[in-house]
Amino acid sequence: MATLELQNLQAEVAETGEEILRGVDLEVKNGEIHALMGPNGSGKSTTAKVIAGHPAYEVTDGSVTLTLSEADVADIDADVDEEDLTWNLLDLEPNERAALGIFLAFQYPAEIEGVTMVNFLRQALNAKLDEREELFEDEDEEAEAESEKDEGYETSPMEGPADDGDVGVAEFQQLLKEKMELLDMDKKFAERYLNAGFSGGEKKQNEVLQAAILEPSIAVLDEIDSGLDIDRLQDVSKGINALRDEQDTGILQITHYQRILDYVEPDYVHIMLDGKVVKSGGAELAEKLEDEGYDWVREEAYETA
Repeated sequence: MATLELQNLQAEVAETGEEILRGVDLEVKNGEIHALMGPNGSGKSTTAKVIAGHPAYEVTDGSVTLTLSEADVADIDADVDEEDLTWNLLDLEPNERAALGIFLAFQYPAEIEGVTMVNFLRQALNAKLDEREELFEDEDEEAEAESEKDEGYETSPMEGPADDGDVGVAEFQQLLKEKMELLDMDKKFAERYLNAGFSGGEKKQNEVLQAAILEPSIAVLDEIDSGLDIDRLQDVSKGINALRDEQDTGILQITHYQRILDYVEPDYVHIMLDGKVVKSGGAELAEKLEDEGYDWVREEAYETA
């Protein structure tokens, strides 16, 4: 079982030194759904970006660790020692964190004309698999792999490589078909350019599809419900539940509202205030927030302090 653990995580804006996170403690395991709630400016999105390794933030104290199980590394084509199962994510680049099983869904996904969904997703999957193997290679294997590194595409970048990477074109097409069926998505989605001309709901569905393809251990979904009408909210929620139920992915669902939690029932709800998690509980906590707002949480938190 993979476990993401934040201990006393403190972070500031790199450019200005503004302190945002003041000691976040949180633990998410695969197969669990955690909702992280809080008013604007409480540090929810910063927490997500720090987990993923966003360069705009500097960690000033605390830790972010990912502990994998032997089952989580069964795909690795090398012997993995027990000491290699626990990783300090703060020592790793964002692509290395992603390769180990961390996924961050963007709140505002970028639109990229000229890159088809199918090419983007296949390249992302192969890049993850390559990086993952390198992380677990010993020094001799790493040197050998470096000497054999691909020197670039022989075909046009617009077309993508003919059949480079662990997952070839035909194999990926089958995988994509299975994942789109799992998420109940229109097959025409894959033929379009990445997010170009997509509605807000379609972009969020695309984020879930990426998570389905990459099969992360822990997916951090930053306000994936923002701007969705009721039909798209149900579609996206169905996809999130499929990630948990079919892939055993752990979900850290950042949200302002109870409405998505009507469809994606959390195992745990956490409330952030002023850069800290000040209260945790079950799904009933989100329902109380919906009815009463945050004043009672502030009163409890500041009385305790």
